[in-house]
Amino acid sequence: QVQLVESGGGLVQPGGSLRLSCAASGRFFSINDMGWYRQAPGKQRELVARITGGGTTYYADSVNGRSTISRDNAKNTMYLQMNGLKPEDTAVYYCNAKIIMSASGYLSDRWGQGTQVTVSS
Repeated sequence: QVQLVESGGGLVQPGGSLRLSCAASGRFFSINDMGWYRQAPGKQRELVARITGGGTTYYADSVNGRSTISRDNAKNTMYLQMNGLKPEDTAVYYCNAKIIMSASGYLSDRWGQGTQVTVSS
């Protein structure tokens, strides 16, 4: 069973920083694209940042310039460094990964359980 486990969320003051991690575990062939999404109360889940298997990155306008997505393929782990946090960044942050389950190329779309980020003074 493939699992994605997020960590690093918490309460931070405006202007502060957090580093989220997402670790994939279980049996699989490799990991393709990975991404961070967030969902604030009463709002739809939205893409925050995405990184391809080759390291190409994409950021939502709302976090561009304040956040950095990265991955360590040897550790099957993805990170999101967030700086200059604002109250509007408050949300549950979810990790997503396109997992290649076998050499045949079968793709499985997996989600983590989410980690709460609260930006408040």
